[in-house]
Amino acid sequence: MDTPVHDPYTLPSDLPVPTDDGRAAHLPGRRLPPVALPASDGTVVNLSTVPGRAVLFAFPRTSRPGEQPLVADWDAIPGARGCTPHTCGYRDLAADFAAHGCRVFGLSAQSPEDLRELAERLHLPFPVLSDAAGALTEALQLPTLVVAGRRLLARLAWVQDAGTLTHVFYPVFPPNRNAAEVLAWVAAHPVRLS
Repeated sequence: MDTPVHDPYTLPSDLPVPTDDGRAAHLPGRRLPPVALPASDGTVVNLSTVPGRAVLFAFPRTSRPGEQPLVADWDAIPGARGCTPHTCGYRDLAADFAAHGCRVFGLSAQSPEDLRELAERLHLPFPVLSDAAGALTEALQLPTLVVAGRRLLARLAWVQDAGTLTHVFYPVFPPNRNAAEVLAWVAAHPVRLS
């Protein structure tokens, strides 16, 4: 019997809904630490020095088309499945975020090489940052998942203004609607010029 091919673009209708375990409650108002992260476009980004408003979305792990998930029960882990649809949502709304003066960044604990493949395959107009070393995760105490012995980022998103976390979305569900939710928040909370 053939093993079914994992389709990273489609979300099953019976995904478990993650609950708010409070692991991101400490983030709003935090100043981003000066951590340099390699990006999918070959640059290095220090989020603490990004001027103005930016949006960041974090995801556990994306897989390449045809590649099997990290573990057989990946879909049963609340918040694990949906990294590709999550990313595509931000890609599809990137121009709308830009119209509101927002830069967009993705973030994962995957390697820069994995994230470069993702960015090229999905034609992303923004960089995806690699925190494979865990420096940002540890400095901010970001929520994580441990799957098959690997520490992965739990899915979340934030809005930052001049290097300070203004608003955090956690938990994120469903992942394919998160970009629209964040964009609606950004539109309703314009940056106040002093």
